[in-house]
Amino acid sequence: MSLAESHIGPFIGPRSMGRHWHFRAFAALTAGMAGGIAWAVAGAIPAWTPTSVAAMVLVTLSALWISGGAATAILGLLQPRVRAAAIPESWRPQGRTAVLLTLCGEPADKVATALADLRRGLDRLGLADSVTIFVLSDTRDAARIAAEEAALVELRASGAIRYRRRAVNTGRKPGNIADWLAADGTDFAYMLVLDADSKMSAPRVRSLIHRIEGQPRLGLLQAGMTLVPAQSRFGRYQRLSVRLLSPNFGRGMAAWSGDSGNYWGHNAIMRVAAFRDAADLPVLSGPAPFGGAPLSHDFVEAAWIRRAGWSVSLDPEMAGSAEDGPQTLAEFHKRDRRWCQGNLQHLRLLAEPGLAPLSRLHFASGIMGYLAAPIWLALVVMIASGAVTVQGALPFALIACVLLLPKLCAMGAAMARARRAARRRVILRAAVAEVVLSTLIAPLVMVRQTGAVASVLMGRDCGWKSGRASRALPLGLPEAGAGLVLIAVTLLTGPVSALVWLMPIAAPLLAAPILVPALDAGA
Repeated sequence: MSLAESHIGPFIGPRSMGRHWHFRAFAALTAGMAGGIAWAVAGAIPAWTPTSVAAMVLVTLSALWISGGAATAILGLLQPRVRAAAIPESWRPQGRTAVLLTLCGEPADKVATALADLRRGLDRLGLADSVTIFVLSDTRDAARIAAEEAALVELRASGAIRYRRRAVNTGRKPGNIADWLAADGTDFAYMLVLDADSKMSAPRVRSLIHRIEGQPRLGLLQAGMTLVPAQSRFGRYQRLSVRLLSPNFGRGMAAWSGDSGNYWGHNAIMRVAAFRDAADLPVLSGPAPFGGAPLSHDFVEAAWIRRAGWSVSLDPEMAGSAEDGPQTLAEFHKRDRRWCQGNLQHLRLLAEPGLAPLSRLHFASGIMGYLAAPIWLALVVMIASGAVTVQGALPFALIACVLLLPKLCAMGAAMARARRAARRRVILRAAVAEVVLSTLIAPLVMVRQTGAVASVLMGRDCGWKSGRASRALPLGLPEAGAGLVLIAVTLLTGPVSALVWLMPIAAPLLAAPILVPALDAGA
C-alpha cells in the first residue's frame, strides 16, 4: 500500500481536513506494525541469498497488507459510536429518490416480498411521493422471465413499483443503470442501488436520504451491511464473522478514508448528478481477463465520482441494511473468482490520471486482497522446503498477533457495549468460535484464491457466467492435494521441525474432504 500522506492535500475538503489525523494514525500504525514484522523476519534469517531477498520482499508486502487491516481495527476501536441525530417526524426530502433494484435471472419471489415491505414502510414514513421503487431487469431466459413477471405482477398493478426489462442487456448492471439514468434520471435527485439479494429497511433509507440531502457535496454514501440469516454452517459462519468484525472495522475504515471512501456495488445512495460523472466507465483495451469492461465496476465508480470533486463516504452502521451471502464454499469460490478477476483488472487503473490518492489505495487494497494468497503460499513453500531459513519463533508470533488484532479489537468493542455478564459470555463464545472457524477455512481460501490468481494470469476469463459453481472434482479434493504436496515438500527437502508450524495450514487442507461437506451442510 502506498500511504504517502503528502499527496493527499489537494483532494481534501473542509470536512475531511478535520479527519486528517485519522489517516496519519492509520499510516503510522500500518508502517509501525509492518516494519516490526519485517525487522523480526530479517533478524531471523541467518544467511542472505537471492531466495531470501525475494522472500523479504514478499514478507514486506504481506506485512503491509495485514498491518493495514489491524490498523483499521485499532482506529475503529478508538472511535466513539455516535448515533445519528433523530430526524424530525415532519421532515420531508426536497428531492425525489429512486430505489433501483437490479435483476438478472435471480428468483423474484423473495424480491417481491422485500419490496412490498419496503414500500409499506416508506409510505408509513410519509415518503410515498418522494421515493419511487424501480425494478430493472436484465433477465434473458424465457422461463425465468415468466416467473419474474408473475412474482411482480401485483406490485406493478398496485403502483408499488415500476418495472422495466431491457431487450438488449448491453453493459450488464452498469449498462442497466446507465439506461435508467438516460430515461428517468432527470426526474430524481438521488438513486439508491440494491441487488436482488440485498435488503434495506424504510427507516434506513430515510436516514440515508436525510444525510445526503444535508451535505451538498456528498456524491455517494455507502451503508454498512450485515448478512441475512443463513441456511448452512458456512453461511452461519460468514454471518457470525460479519456481525462480530464489521462494526468495528467499518468505523475504522470510515475514519481513515474520510471523504475518499469506496463503493461496494449496492446498499448505497448516490446523488444522480454525481453518478453522471461516473456513468461512462472505461473499457480496458485488449481481451479479457485484463481487458474489456471492469467486472469490479463499483470501485471504479467510486473513484470516478471522487475524481469529479464529489465526496464518497461510508456510514458503517449496519442496522436496516443487509445482503445474502453464499451458502456453500463452492458458491463462495465462484463469486470470489469473478471478484479476483475484477480486482486484478484495477492494476491497469492505478496510474489513471486525476484520481485521489485514497482511490488508488482502495484499488491497491483490492488487488492485494487476492495477491496476498499466492504470496502467503509462496512463503510457506519457501520456508517448508528449506529454501529460506527463519530461526526462532518471534517472526511467527508477531504475524499471529497482527492477524488476531482485528478480532481482539472487535471483541473489545463489543464487550465495552455489553452491560450484562451473560451478554459478555455470548460475545466471548462467538469470538472464540470465529477464530477457530476462520483458522480452519483460511487455508482452503488461500489455495483457491491462489488458483484464481493463476487462472487470471494465464488469460482465462470467468466473465459473468451463470449457473451453479462447478463441482467437477469431489468436494475438498483440490485442497487435500495441496496439503499433501506441502507435507511431501517438507519431508523431502526441508527441516522436519518445519512440520510443527506448517500443520495449522496443512491439517485443514488434508481434512478438506470432510470439512467442506460439513460446512456446506444445510445449504
